[in-house]
Amino acid sequence: MYSVIDIESNGAPFRKESIIEIAVYKYDGHRIIDQFISLVNPESDITPFVQKLTNISPKMVKTAPKFHEIAKRVVEITENTTLVGHNIEFDYRMLRQEFKRLGYDFKINTIDTIPLAKKLTPQAESYSLGKLVKSLGIPLVDQHRASGDAKATLELFKLLMIKDKDSEIIQQHHDEVNAKSYLNKIRDLTQDLPAEKGILYFQNKDGTIIFSDFVDDLNKFSKNIFNSKSKRWITVQEEVEQIQYELTGNDILAKLMMRTKGLKKSESLPFGLYHQNEKYFVDKINNQKAEKPLLKFKSFTQGIKAVSFINKREELKELKNLKQLITRSKTDELWLSTGRVLGEKSFLVFEKGKLSAYGFYELYTQIESLQKLSSLKIDIDFPTADLENDLKMGLLRGDFEKVATPLK
Repeated sequence: MYSVIDIESNGAPFRKESIIEIAVYKYDGHRIIDQFISLVNPESDITPFVQKLTNISPKMVKTAPKFHEIAKRVVEITENTTLVGHNIEFDYRMLRQEFKRLGYDFKINTIDTIPLAKKLTPQAESYSLGKLVKSLGIPLVDQHRASGDAKATLELFKLLMIKDKDSEIIQQHHDEVNAKSYLNKIRDLTQDLPAEKGILYFQNKDGTIIFSDFVDDLNKFSKNIFNSKSKRWITVQEEVEQIQYELTGNDILAKLMMRTKGLKKSESLPFGLYHQNEKYFVDKINNQKAEKPLLKFKSFTQGIKAVSFINKREELKELKNLKQLITRSKTDELWLSTGRVLGEKSFLVFEKGKLSAYGFYELYTQIESLQKLSSLKIDIDFPTADLENDLKMGLLRGDFEKVATPLK
């Protein structure tokens, strides 16, 4: 039993997309026995490119059901089937992503018609759906709409099954996709990791943490570990059975969360920002021994980006204005910033200029006094002197908004 699927997304950045249309044909190997086709309200914008490609406008999806309203139907029609798609990795990821937002873990066996087509129709000039089905004489109506693409994929799948007379290739492909190979281990462990900053936890079969760290890109860093040939990662590659993570937001919040958990990442900042002859420049700190750097950086490239950012702001070209921006007050202050996820804000509490607490709150929470923060704040009981550079960088980038009147 198969469920042949096609999904159109709103074109948002990777892993932040939302479904705008879905089509599923349930196929028993002989005929279509069920189908589900629907526009979906993404509750977010549709990019102009996608609107032009699909002819799906914001007005069309405004009254369409939201994904949580069709989720049960998607589960019902795909249950006990193998999910089939042309580049199924995209469609399967979109489904897992939407279900994960609802707190549901969606898992299903899959078959991708692209590698099957490459094996069974090696003479094809292109394996894009439109060009491939045209070359095979399969009609494609409403290209780049879920129903049209899913129907064409179903007809392609039927043809491939006929060509594969003994079902050996389909069985082999199914076995390869679902086998417990190292490549599939990487796929299964990393496929739902977001490309965002966070604390990464690699655990063995007993749940013991064998590696943890704060990283800038959870997905990319994890894949780099699995692909590394370094002896440092061999044991981790062999023993890891599950990956957990915590989103952290900006660098300051990440480091504070790490410290709270007793984890500290050593960081080298060999480059500094200096000002001479009315110009900013980046140099190795030991080359400018007589002068303290205004800011410190992990790399020369990071420093150059900071200089470019400063030069774009006319008022910061004057040294006194930059110093004023990145110099913190010695009074009580509350700094607000974005949180770890959409709909959340974060805060830093300073008492007499010293960073004393941090925390997170939902956007609908009214922060009117420090007393209201008491149940939300996490007190800092560790040294924070080495975070001064991060605080300055946060001020420079505009990561934080200072509350005008200190809360009492």
